[in-house]
Amino acid sequence: MKISITKVSRKLFILLFWIFVWELCSLFINNDILLPSPIEVFQVLMKLFYKSYFWLSVFSSVGRVLLGLLLSIGIGVVMGIIAGLNKYVEELLEPLLITIKSTPIMSIIILALVWFKSTNVAIFTSILICFPIIYTNVLQGIKSVDLQLIQMADIYKVKNKYIIKDIYIPSIKHYIVSGILMCLGLGWKVSVTSEVLATPKYSIGLNLLNSKAMLETSELFAWTVVVVLLSFAFELAFKYYMKKTDKLSVN
Repeated sequence: MKISITKVSRKLFILLFWIFVWELCSLFINNDILLPSPIEVFQVLMKLFYKSYFWLSVFSSVGRVLLGLLLSIGIGVVMGIIAGLNKYVEELLEPLLITIKSTPIMSIIILALVWFKSTNVAIFTSILICFPIIYTNVLQGIKSVDLQLIQMADIYKVKNKYIIKDIYIPSIKHYIVSGILMCLGLGWKVSVTSEVLATPKYSIGLNLLNSKAMLETSELFAWTVVVVLLSFAFELAFKYYMKKTDKLSVN
């Protein structure tokens, strides 16, 4: 318990330190349009909490991010396993992966604007950006599986579905978790960036764009804080879920 309290206190101190640095920078610049103070941003954030469009925008953006992440994880895991087990599939997908990785995010968003409705642009962009990360991690995990276990399974004529379920999946679990953690923050960045350009009716990105257009820097910072907090909450929730899952599997 003492260790836990000390850890929380240390993190709180670090957070307060950087808020203090922010306040000092704000005082030094002395221009609310360029850099508002933390107190001013907090006050604006409190006002936003009481507005219905704030919650509609937040829940709409959360839905898009969740859907984009879940689809990219599902596609990435399935295709990663298939490519890991079949060299020809890996070679076939390699040009696609190289193209996606080397294409600028802005180009992907602009193309998505041509192909999809504004509400689906963020979902498509998130899938296209996060899928290669999950796929690559799963592929590396498959390649790191102990070949002796596979050979033993072949000797005893174990069915392929059990080899995948009991050998491959446990071996690549940490690779999948690592990939998902990378995508949680990236998914929010890509999704909100897409919303800024696509401007769906209810979205955090649209509110960021409107704040910038009206030179409401305090509100711009407030919406940015919301994105950071949501991304952090996603990561905490996922880590908590994995921790609970590990405890259940041990028991």
